[in-house]
Amino acid sequence: MHRIRRLALISFVLLLFVVIDAPTLLKAQVQPGSFTSVQPVVAPLQPATVNVNVPGYTGPATLVVFDSASRSVGAWDFEVVNSYATIQVTPRGRLGEHWAALFAGGEQVANGTIYLLDAQTIVQTGLPAYDRLYGLVRSFMAQNTLSYHIGETYIHGYRSPDSPLLWLRDHYYQGRGFRYFEPDVTSLLDGFRRAQELDGSFPDFLARPDWNIPAFRTPVEADVEYLYVQAVYEAWQMTGDDQWLIAHLPAMQRAVEYTLTSPLRWEPTLGLVKRPFTIDTWDFEYGPTTTDPNTGQPAPRHWIDEQTKWGIFHGDNTGLAQALMSLAQVETYLGQPEQAQRHRELAATIMARLNNLSWNGRFYTHHVKLIPWDVPGVDEAQQLSLSNAIALNRNVLTAEQGRAIVQEYHTRLHRPGNVAFAEWWSIDPPFPAGSFGMAGRLGELPGEYVNGGIMPLVGGELARGAFRYGEEEYAFDILRRYFAMVSRTNATFLWYFPTGGVATGPEFLATDGWGSSAMLGALFEGAAGVEDSGVRYSNVTLSPRWFAANEDITDAYVVMRYAPSDGYVAYRWNYAEGAGDTPTRLTLEATGSGEQLRLRLLLPRTVPPEVPLTTTLNGQPVAATVEIVGDSRYLVLNAPNGIVKVQVAWNKG
Repeated sequence: MHRIRRLALISFVLLLFVVIDAPTLLKAQVQPGSFTSVQPVVAPLQPATVNVNVPGYTGPATLVVFDSASRSVGAWDFEVVNSYATIQVTPRGRLGEHWAALFAGGEQVANGTIYLLDAQTIVQTGLPAYDRLYGLVRSFMAQNTLSYHIGETYIHGYRSPDSPLLWLRDHYYQGRGFRYFEPDVTSLLDGFRRAQELDGSFPDFLARPDWNIPAFRTPVEADVEYLYVQAVYEAWQMTGDDQWLIAHLPAMQRAVEYTLTSPLRWEPTLGLVKRPFTIDTWDFEYGPTTTDPNTGQPAPRHWIDEQTKWGIFHGDNTGLAQALMSLAQVETYLGQPEQAQRHRELAATIMARLNNLSWNGRFYTHHVKLIPWDVPGVDEAQQLSLSNAIALNRNVLTAEQGRAIVQEYHTRLHRPGNVAFAEWWSIDPPFPAGSFGMAGRLGELPGEYVNGGIMPLVGGELARGAFRYGEEEYAFDILRRYFAMVSRTNATFLWYFPTGGVATGPEFLATDGWGSSAMLGALFEGAAGVEDSGVRYSNVTLSPRWFAANEDITDAYVVMRYAPSDGYVAYRWNYAEGAGDTPTRLTLEATGSGEQLRLRLLLPRTVPPEVPLTTTLNGQPVAATVEIVGDSRYLVLNAPNGIVKVQVAWNKG
């Protein structure tokens, strides 16, 4: 089929030659020629050298290149002199074998494969803080993989530094990073699907047979089901495997129904997810050390009993709302529009209820108790918990809410008396000593673990959210601080003491994947501005934000590739300062595997709104709109993928 399309396109191009260059056809027939790419494997938008030979010919020639989907991705005109020419072509389009046709003297003189287009994830700006971060994070995460068999079934996933088990939440959140280098993003989710209970619930972690550890659900957890739904959706984004998605859809729907109907998870009087009074999304509740009913050993209060104190935690509900919208997108795609509409409406309803109950104007209140009672020694109204940062990237907030949360973190970093080296608190202010009994483990004292420890996972989510809500300079500052910290020590921990120290011991690994992948997400989706709303980069928004780094970045080359598939997008961004009568130019050249690109070009803050902008797409004038995000201005336009080169020019005046 691809070959038929190519032949049709070539026939059309040849017809143009016949019409335009008819006198040439009266001459002697041109001899068959050839072309050879110096590089058999090329990268997107990286110039490739092609040698051309047309024996006995001198004159104009054209090389037309088609991608693996038979899309024309470029035509290069050049001169052949004494049979030979060397040209530079720009590889674009879908990955795989690219095909070309060579025309000379009004005739097609050669055709065939020209090169293989491949793509590997990379960021190149000339600055180590951004260029080296991907390699560092990948090296950290390589230490976090865990693979084994459950019976005859192989599973592979990413563990947390503080547990040698495959927890769903640990694996899911690290997907912000491993999507770019891990080919197996489905086997662990298949394992969880097989472990789903009849009521739709899931265990927190899968069995580990070699250690005689069965699968288990910590009773206080209320987030496992929506995490499964979101994890399946994002794995499908990476792979584009529709049959795999179809196999998981019933389990996704049962998971949602469990959350909405279980008396342990749903509060019908409020229409919101409930849970025992834990620190944010963690798995132990308020109260003294208790006894593990399975082992008889001292343990934190993981259990639900007559002493359990119930409340509404905002993170469970923003997470469920996000998962419902993702499920609706899947249902629409798979032909279940009525289910999709129900879930979209429910997501909006949940957010309206949560905002009425928990939003205080600056952030979400940590827990709203079902039966009011006081926690001695802390002002709960001021407690800013980590899922506020995560909510920034769940597509459930208003712009005003997003900016308010970002501003709250920024303000607390610079408040008088702050001693924390970073504003990435698990919760601030922390609970007094002994509020949460940890059986002697870290977390009972303020500043330890999730009771006020500093967590890069919060910093990464905060930075990505700051990029999203118009605080780009602040977001770059977070990325620079994190890179300085991890590049100096070649280590990254799940949490730090506020003054910068780390806990030591075999359970505290220096290769935290949760936080490092969150930081990588901020770099790739925030700074580089590559966001996929489709599948395998089928619906991409590009928002390069390099201006906001304030480090004189004038060139950037970015490629994002999903490791489990051929989905990718690539761009070159360039800024050339004008002088005198020469205008300043901002150029973006882009390509990828999808059909459409939405381009959002951040403009320098030094360009006043009244300065006229001239915008061209592939050399032709094009209309664009201006989007205001906080104090930032983006020039926005849509472009069909394949050949995309946008230039914005203005005079400094």
